[in-house]
Amino acid sequence: MTDDVRNIVLGVIATGISASLGWIARTWLWRRGLRRKQAFFGLPSHSECLLVVNRYAGAEGSVHRHDAFALLELSALIKDCGAQAQIVTHDAARQGFGERTEFCVGGPTSNQRMAAHLRTLLPGVRINVEREPGPDRVAFQIGSERYRMEPGTSEYVLLARLTGGQDARPVFLFCGQRAITNQAATRYAVRHHERLRRKHGAASFCLLLRVVNSDAYGPDVVELVGDVTREAQAPAPSAPA
Repeated sequence: MTDDVRNIVLGVIATGISASLGWIARTWLWRRGLRRKQAFFGLPSHSECLLVVNRYAGAEGSVHRHDAFALLELSALIKDCGAQAQIVTHDAARQGFGERTEFCVGGPTSNQRMAAHLRTLLPGVRINVEREPGPDRVAFQIGSERYRMEPGTSEYVLLARLTGGQDARPVFLFCGQRAITNQAATRYAVRHHERLRRKHGAASFCLLLRVVNSDAYGPDVVELVGDVTREAQAPAPSAPA
């Protein structure tokens, strides 16, 4: 074997080893990322979860198109994690929480289960459900702060990950002032889950997000207003006698 042939053979072998090591490293990194995503969302392979669907105001059995988009984004996430989703309407989900991961979409006016979760898990959150028009319609009251909606310009949504214990599966709440804000919150969770996992780990959290100029940018431009977990989980103030 001449030196040239030997160099070619060694080059081919080195290239093959480098490619194999690169493939192994990429596979390991992908699997590690998948395990972290599954742990954060409570979606191990072959597990089941609940997608709780709200209703379109004024249309029985219908879902607003932005809420449908939110469900599609969540469905893609669930599929990526190797889990399966059971879709349940908000008024038919008569079961506890913690056994299966739950994704609950919609405000308390269109989603009875969301209203129950807010009362039980986030008692410090108050949402104006009055249907009369006015500046405080669907306004959020969290602690001493009030967050009013400016339709199409400045709208708020709560993104929460809540657990009832160490071994309990999480409940995710996407509770917005409009349907487009629900979609914005689901998209934010999917895009930033790694950052949220690093910051919060397996702990419960509740974030207040602001959707900016949805008339022009849709659900894509979202600002983090702040972490309101402590205020949202604080007991509701007693009504005056």
